[in-house]
Formats: sequence, structure tokens, C-alpha cells
Amino acid sequence: MQKVSVVIITKNEEKNIARCLESVRWADEIVVVDTFSTDHTVELCRRFTDKVFQEKWLGYGLQKNFCASKARNKWVLNIDADEVISLECAEAIQKLMSGEPEFPLYRFPRKNFIAGRWVRYAGWYPDLIARLYDRDRVSFSNSMVHERLTPDNGGVGIINYPILHYSFEGMEDYIQRQNRYSSLYAEEKKQMDWEANWSHLYVRPVWIFFKTYFFRQGFREGFLGIFLSLSMAFYTYLKYAKTRSTK
Repeated sequence: MQKVSVVIITKNEEKNIARCLESVRWADEIVVVDTFSTDHTVELCRRFTDKVFQEKWLGYGLQKNFCASKARNKWVLNIDADEVISLECAEAIQKLMSGEPEFPLYRFPRKNFIAGRWVRYAGWYPDLIARLYDRDRVSFSNSMVHERLTPDNGGVGIINYPILHYSFEGMEDYIQRQNRYSSLYAEEKKQMDWEANWSHLYVRPVWIFFKTYFFRQGFREGFLGIFLSLSMAFYTYLKYAKTRSTK
């Protein structure tokens, strides 16, 4: 039986963290790294685990790797504070861990919710995301945002039970986070002395809208589909525009 450590990074997640932690009580260990929350996040986490640490913000990739370094087991399930592992998903993970997993990295489909509504289209499902991994062979990239787990040559498996992601309280929350993510993206690119050209600014946002609304069938979500398609196009423009100097 392979033991599993669940690792979670947090900051001011008191609205979500108890629901998240309740869904992973079955794990052999739960590790939380908090970025000095000013709400009751840490207090709530300590009701579920004594392995709660605090660390300054390092960027998403580095923060998640730091969190994994605090785990005692080699198999790690990384989840976000606003995610829930369903009972069926938990059972599938435990069944996999009862033997010797074939791959060093496993992906899950993810159900994303806005204001409690599951978004099926616009590229929001199945939204395959890598989360379960052997930390001796796999780690996160050091990206500030949009970090990825990088496997060795052992391949990637799939567990066909979704993680539930209660990602956004509503449209305002969605817009605020897109603004923050675009700033992180631009900051990282500026550190690499890279800036967007005209095609990034004027072609890609248009393409993103058409891909999201038509090819990924965002139109099937009604008004929400239009909102998501337009906001994704604007996010694409924003993250590239922020890499350019205003001088």
C-alpha cells in the first residue's frame, strides 16, 4: 500500500478550506503551507492537521514544491484550497495506491464552478489537470503562475473521476483574478526580457474568443459563455500588454 500526502497552499481561504480538508481526511498525511493569512485559515487547518507551516510567497511553482518538501511520503496529491476530492475520486486514488502505480504522474478531469454553476463548455471541462505524483520523479516548474508538473519519461496516467473546483464566486471574482494572473505572467516575462509583439496583442485575443465561443462551444452556456469568451480574450490581451513598456 502506497501512502499519500495531500499538500495544499493557502492564503485567506477560510471560506473554502474546511470543505477541502474534509474531503481528504482519508489521506495518510495532510500538509498545508500558508502565506500569512489574515483570516481564520490557519486556525481551521489546524483542526485537520498539525503539519501547518507559514512561508512568504515564492510564486505558485516554488510554493507548491516547498509544500511538497514538507511531506513525508513520496506520493503527493496537490490540491487547491477551493477544490474538493469527491468520494468516488478518493476511492479511485486509494485503489491505485493499493498496488504499484504504473506512472509517476496522474491527471484528473476537473469540474469548474462559477457561483455554484458547473461550466461544461467553453473549454472548462474536462480540463484535465495533473495532481497526483511521485515527488522523487516529478516536481512543479518554477513558474510564477500557470505552473506545471514536469514528469520524467515514465508517462502520465489518468484517473477518470473529477476533482470539483469551486473556483469563482461570480463574475467580479473571476475578473479580479484574471487581472492578478495577467500581472504575474507579465512580471515573469519581464524578468526574461521578453515582451509581446503585435500578433500577441491583436491576433491572439481574437483567436481566443473564436476558439472559446465557437470551437469549444461556449455558446452553449448562454450569457455566461459570451462572458467567458470575451473575458478570456481580454485576459490574453492584458497579459501580453502588461509585458510592454508604457514609455
